[in-house]
Amino acid sequence: MMSGWLSLHDIIAVLDEERSVTDLRRYFAHGRESFTGSQFEVLGADRAALNRDVVTAEDLVAVQLLNVRVPPSVALELLQGDLGQQISDELRKIPLSVELSEKVARPYIEDWGPASRAWQMLRERHGVNKAIAGKLLARKRPKLLPVYDNVVACALHGRRGFWLWLHEQLRAENLLLTERLRKLRDDSGIPAHVSDIRVLDIVIWMRHKGDHRRRGCPGLPRNGPSL
Repeated sequence: MMSGWLSLHDIIAVLDEERSVTDLRRYFAHGRESFTGSQFEVLGADRAALNRDVVTAEDLVAVQLLNVRVPPSVALELLQGDLGQQISDELRKIPLSVELSEKVARPYIEDWGPASRAWQMLRERHGVNKAIAGKLLARKRPKLLPVYDNVVACALHGRRGFWLWLHEQLRAENLLLTERLRKLRDDSGIPAHVSDIRVLDIVIWMRHKGDHRRRGCPGLPRNGPSL
């Protein structure tokens, strides 16, 4: 029985299916069936540069668009307490422009790198699970830190160390996955500000959300073609 992460080739197989373009378009479409997560990056975008290293009330609303909620007591700590200052201190060490597919990204996401330290600080607060911590940090560094929840973790057969694993996949085989994600963004016509890693998150989430089961879920199949 195979275990561990879905293979690079299996992920590429999912991306290459015709419905990936359709799912991306659906996710960002306007109308009754639109997804609130499509506004995750753009809410307050005109002030993003000014607040690049500070967790704001808009950031707390933005993560709610992805169906998680920062506990009120933690929200207050982030907005007007020591926790907010500590997270800002770590964010200042991370360039806004660095992408997870770049070689230089690794020191920021390794154990006890600034992103990992910020994530751990959040996780130490009562009521802040992995998804909440990750989505809040993804809001602040959307090109570097991926959105990740139980549906995506299940789909990818995830284990610990998602950031480093995805960094390696994005760089593998001459950036094969990275180039596929960029082509998929172009082919679907979704907004240019949507990062490579967010394209991956949306495609995987849309593919698996309807089939996901809380217990005994097999995730996405391991049957991608050889490349």
